[in-house]
Amino acid sequence: MLSYVYEHEKRDLASRIVSTQHHHHDLSVATLHVHINHDDCLEIAVLKGDMGDVQHFADDVISQRGVRHGHLQCLPKEE
Repeated sequence: MLSYVYEHEKRDLASRIVSTQHHHHDLSVATLHVHINHDDCLEIAVLKGDMGDVQHFADDVISQRGVRHGHLQCLPKEE
């Protein structure tokens, strides 16, 4: 699960995040979007896939300028 807070009015940030999500569409199970206040949004993305791919996706999102408080929480794969 990837959670992050971002400034929704930061130049092109929302479209860059959506582009990253579409580029990694195979990892995304569900996304929750919450408006925290006038400036900030919280997104929680439930991800499923190879750990390296999930980590790469999380790094891509969290490293975007305007993204704050990003955190990737991983659970072990159950067989």
